[in-house]
Amino acid sequence: MFNFIPAIDRYIFRLVILPMLGVFAIAASLLLLDKMLRLFDFVATEGGPVGIVFKMLASLIPEYASLAIPLGLLLGILLAFRKLATSSELDVMRAVGLGYGRLLRVPYIITAVLMAVNVALVFYIQPVSRYYYEQLEYELRSGALGASIKVGEFTTLADRMALRIEQSEDDGRRLKGIFARASNSEGQVLSITAREGNFLATNDSPDTIILRLTDGTIVQDTGGEKSTPRVLSFTRHDLPIDLPRIEEFRDRGDAEREYILPELLSIGWSDNESEAKRDASQASFNFRLVEVVMMLLMPLLAVALAIPPKRSTSALGVFVSIVMVVAYHKVNQYGEDIAALGRVEPIVALWGPFLLFAALILWMYYRVAFVPGGQAIGALEAASAKMGKRVRKLFGRKKRSRLAGPAIETAPAE
Repeated sequence: MFNFIPAIDRYIFRLVILPMLGVFAIAASLLLLDKMLRLFDFVATEGGPVGIVFKMLASLIPEYASLAIPLGLLLGILLAFRKLATSSELDVMRAVGLGYGRLLRVPYIITAVLMAVNVALVFYIQPVSRYYYEQLEYELRSGALGASIKVGEFTTLADRMALRIEQSEDDGRRLKGIFARASNSEGQVLSITAREGNFLATNDSPDTIILRLTDGTIVQDTGGEKSTPRVLSFTRHDLPIDLPRIEEFRDRGDAEREYILPELLSIGWSDNESEAKRDASQASFNFRLVEVVMMLLMPLLAVALAIPPKRSTSALGVFVSIVMVVAYHKVNQYGEDIAALGRVEPIVALWGPFLLFAALILWMYYRVAFVPGGQAIGALEAASAKMGKRVRKLFGRKKRSRLAGPAIETAPAE
C-alpha cells in the first residue's frame, strides 16, 4: 500500500514512532497518576462522588499532553538515531551518500504534524479544558455536585436542618440509622429518627429534594412552655429538604491561560485594556508560541545527542536531552512570570532564551553533522567515562576484598 514511499523513510518512521508513542504514554500517565492521587484525597475530603475525579483528570489531559508531546518527539527521534548509530547502520547510510538532512525528512514530517496538534492544544483546547477543570473544582467545593453527607457526622442543610447518618450503602442510595432535627419559621422543632431512608429528586423544583424515611418516629415540639411534645410513628414519611443556593461560577478569562488565541491577540494589543492586563496577555501569547516553535529544533537536538563516541554505547545523551528540555521549559515559565509583571518585555524574556537555546542546538548539530569525528557533548562523555571507570574500580576492589575474607590457618602435616 505504501510502496511509493522509499524504504529508508518507512524504516526510519518505524524506528521513531514506536519509542515516541511509548514515551508520550509513559510521561502522560505519570503526570496523571501524580495528579490523580491528590484529586482522590481532595474529593474524599470534600465528600464528593468518585466519578468527578476522572472528569477532572480528563480536563487536564490537554495540559499534560502539551508537555508530553515535545518530550516524546525528542526521545523518539533520539532513540531511533541512537539505535542506527550503535548498530553501525548510520555509518553505512552515510557511506552511500545519505546525509543527515535526508535522514531527517521523516522526523520533520512527524514534527510538523505534532506542531499542528500542539498549536490546537495550547491555543484552543487547553484554555477551555482548564476553565472546565476550575469549574468542576468550584462546584465540588460549593456542593453543587451533590456532595455526599459524611457518615457519623452532623451535617447542616439550609441552616434549618441537622442530619446524621449512621451507615451508608450502595454508594449513598441506601441510608441507615437516620436522625434529623428540623425547625420552621414558627419555632416548631421536629426530631425525627428512622431505620432507613433514601434521597429522591423532585420534578417540581430542582432546588428541593425529598428524603424518604422508612419505619421511624417523629417528635414534634411546638415551642410553648406548657405544650406537650407530640410523638408520631410512621411507616413511610417524605421529608422535603431545600438545597443550598449555589452561586454561578465566574466567566472564563479570570487568568490569561484561559484565553484562546483570538482573545489573547485582542486583549494583548488593545488600547482599551489596562497595561497590566496587556502585559499578562502578551506574556501568555509569547510563552505558548515559543513553546511550539521550539519543536522545530527538537530533531536537530535529538540527532546531536543520539550519536555516542565510537566503540561506545553511552546513554548520556538521553539524560542530557531530558535535562535540557525540562530546564528550558522552566526558564520559559520564569520569563512568562516576569513579563506578566511588566518588569521585562515579553519578546526579551521569552525569545531571548529561545535564541540562545537555538544557537546552542545548531552548534551541537553542526559538530555532529559536519565536523569529522565531532561530538556535541564530547567533554561530558569523556568525564562520564572516567567517572564510570573509577566507580567500577572502587566497587571491584571492595568486592575482591569481601571475596578474599579472613585468612584460615591450617595445622601442619605430621
